[in-house]
Amino acid sequence: MSRKGGCFDREGGALKIATYNINGINGRLKTLLSWLSETNPDIVCLQELKAPQAKFPEKQLAEAGYASVWHGQSRWNGVAILLRGSEPVLTRRGLPRDPDRSQSRYIEAAVNGLLLGCLYAPNGNPAPGPKWDYKLAWLKQFTAHAKHLLSLDVPVILAGDYNIIPTEHDVYNSDRWLDDALFLPQVRRAYASLLKQGWHDAIATIHPDMPVYTFWDYLRHAWERNAGLRLDHLLLSPNLASRLKDAGVDRNMRGRPKASDHAPAWIVLDIE
Repeated sequence: MSRKGGCFDREGGALKIATYNINGINGRLKTLLSWLSETNPDIVCLQELKAPQAKFPEKQLAEAGYASVWHGQSRWNGVAILLRGSEPVLTRRGLPRDPDRSQSRYIEAAVNGLLLGCLYAPNGNPAPGPKWDYKLAWLKQFTAHAKHLLSLDVPVILAGDYNIIPTEHDVYNSDRWLDDALFLPQVRRAYASLLKQGWHDAIATIHPDMPVYTFWDYLRHAWERNAGLRLDHLLLSPNLASRLKDAGVDRNMRGRPKASDHAPAWIVLDIE
C-alpha cells in the first residue's frame, strides 16, 4: 500500500480509519472538525449527512486537511469518504441494483491501495411494513455487492452504520429490542452471512469479551445509563485481517453538547 501525497504518516506505518454517523454534517460541523483535529484519522466514513450535494462543506474540510467525495441527499441519508493528505478516487455512488436510487446510502472510493465502501443501511422500522421490506431488499443487494468485492482480491473495508445489532452481546438489554428492525432475526442473519463470506468484524475481533457500543438514543437518558447499541461496523476483507492492530470507539464524543447519537468507531491497520 503506497503513501502518495504524504498520506498515512502515522508513527510505525499505521493507518487509522474511522466511521462516524454525524447525524447532520452542517449542524455538527464544529464538532466534526474538533474531532478530526483531536484524533487525526487518516480516512473517515461519514453517514447521515442530511445535506444535498451542493451543501456539503467541502471547503471547510479541505481547510482541515481532508479531501472528500460524497453522495448527498436533502434532509435525509447521505454518505461521504474523507482522506487526509491526498485525494480519494470515486469508484461508485449507490449500490448496483439499489432498490431505491433516490436514497443516498452507499459510496465507494479507491484510497491509496485500499477500496473503501461507506454505507448507511436503512433503519427498517416499523416492521413489518414498507420500510422493513426496503431494508431487507437493500441488504440483499449490499450482500451481493460485498461478495463481488471479495472476488476482486484487493484489500477492502466496508465501514458505516449498518443499522444492525449483530448479537445479544451488542445491546444493553436484548429483550427490549426483540421486535425492532435493528435486531430481528432476518437482519442478524444478513450480518452473519457477510461474515460467512469471509469478512472480519474488526471491533468484535479486538473486543470479543466486552460490550462496545456506538449508539445511544436521545430518549430515556440512554447515554447517562450507558444503554447503548453497536450499530456501526468496520468489516475487513480476509487479506486485511492480519493487519488489524487495534479498534475502538471515541465514546466521549457522544457526551458533548449537541452531539450525534452515534460515536465514531475506528480501527488501526499496519500498512507496512
